[in-house]
Amino acid sequence: MDVKAALEWAEELIYAKTGKYLNDLERKVFFGSWQNLTYRQIDVDRAEYLEKDVGFHLWRKLSTALGEKVTKKNFRGALERSLKPQLARETNRKVFISHRLELPDLSLAMQFCEAIAAAGYQAYMASIAETLVELPTDNDQGGSYQNWPANIDAELQQCDYFLLLLSPQAAVSEMVIEELRRARELRDGRTNGKPVILPVRVNCSPTLPLNHDLRGYLEGIVQREWNSPTDTPILIKEMLSLLPQAATRGWEKAEPTPNPSQEGNRRQKAEGRRQEAGGKEQGCKIERSDNYLAGQDINLHAPPLPVAEPELPTGQVRLASAFYVERVPYEAQCYKEILQPGSLIRIKAPRQMGKTSLMARILYQAREQGYRTVPLSLQHADTGIFTNLNQLLQWLCARITRKLRLPDQVDDYWTDTYGSKDNCTAYFEDYLLPAADEPLVLGLDEVDRVFQYPQISDDFFGLLRAWYEEAGYGDLNSDLWNKLRLVVVHSTEVYIPLNVNQSPFNVGLPIELSEFSTEQVWNLAQQHGLHWQSSQVEQLMRMVGGHPYLVRVALYYLAQQQLSLEKLL
Repeated sequence: MDVKAALEWAEELIYAKTGKYLNDLERKVFFGSWQNLTYRQIDVDRAEYLEKDVGFHLWRKLSTALGEKVTKKNFRGALERSLKPQLARETNRKVFISHRLELPDLSLAMQFCEAIAAAGYQAYMASIAETLVELPTDNDQGGSYQNWPANIDAELQQCDYFLLLLSPQAAVSEMVIEELRRARELRDGRTNGKPVILPVRVNCSPTLPLNHDLRGYLEGIVQREWNSPTDTPILIKEMLSLLPQAATRGWEKAEPTPNPSQEGNRRQKAEGRRQEAGGKEQGCKIERSDNYLAGQDINLHAPPLPVAEPELPTGQVRLASAFYVERVPYEAQCYKEILQPGSLIRIKAPRQMGKTSLMARILYQAREQGYRTVPLSLQHADTGIFTNLNQLLQWLCARITRKLRLPDQVDDYWTDTYGSKDNCTAYFEDYLLPAADEPLVLGLDEVDRVFQYPQISDDFFGLLRAWYEEAGYGDLNSDLWNKLRLVVVHSTEVYIPLNVNQSPFNVGLPIELSEFSTEQVWNLAQQHGLHWQSSQVEQLMRMVGGHPYLVRVALYYLAQQQLSLEKLL
């Protein structure tokens, strides 16, 4: 330890005890004594004063700060001994990274993790797929964190910083919100303010409505914003600058200097937001280095409130809905698969089990990657369309063209020389796929309708299988067909006799959705503001099972107090 570092450490300790720094003469005595100089060698004219007054007060301050008797002879060793635990703590500082498993969250989390480790600190990447909240028992009055998986809770208790990568998907993830809730609870319950919470909004628009719980947990915490990979080194540099310091503060808030010509508009917009929020600040844009986002005041110890206004289920769960239940691990699998060239995902489940909602989120993930996406439900097709294959494929091409906002050229590609499958393939190969450099994701919902028409089903599904296989041939057209990604959704078993080599139902990624688990139903009840125990969840599930639609309808009416659980049963 050199004298400069020793003086900084001594002043930090003394300031923590007295609220005052050393004066110039005390620093002079400190420097001289560190070099083993006598008081006369330090200042020949004031040696007696330095020894009996300045030195006396300096060693007494250090004795108080270090908790042991300190003199001119032993102060150097005392300071070095006191600094060893601090150096160990600084080296062992740990960052808990809360993130989702899809891109860009995962990639960003890995870059943070690598940078933190390279700087000599520890990082823990929370795996959302592993974090399942257990249901509290009837006797458990302490909240869900008591049953939070032991390894996650242990890491949260030991970490110094909680780095939250808040993407739109993370904002509605029960697991991410529970990790944040626990981190906030630990921070607020400790005198050292650990873990320090560092939120980063990842492609998360400031206008995106956050649920009540999330706004409460983030209330008053400065945030940063990530919009592209160019932001990554800036955020990592700022993160690393925090680690060597005492872990008591988060992102710095620096108010920008407003442009005078824009100041009036800025104030007017801010006032409008305050009025819309009923006098409470609902949020503002988080720039990488200058703004912060504040949420509503929430009593964190009150019974749970609904995360949003209860919604009457009407089928597909909206993308922005706070009541969507994440399907672990299927979503992460689908989000990864849709990035693969020429991929095919087939989703199967009974009606109203969440198939269309999952498909919508897969397409959303694809759009976030810049892909073109077309959701297409065969329920929209008139019955007459299914009378022959030619009509069905012309309708399919026309609908996709309209969805992509391209000029309709179906008639130009349809000739009597070739069959309808050849015409349809040519339309994709020569027009739809080359129309842009980006991949095209086609989501086909309700393909069950085709099962009812055996005269066309074999050819239709054989065509989908042929397109899937085109991507793997390795010829000149393979790159083109690699741009096509298919998501096929159906409710029933494939009971029609399809050639095993021509069926799309035995290739690609199979996803079969199941009913909600008791944990998921309990979490959904909490989101509706119902402070239930396990027995109440079990009662509801004995009646409706874990059927997503029926569970949500029941919880809606219970949350609206239009019905009691006793009357429902």
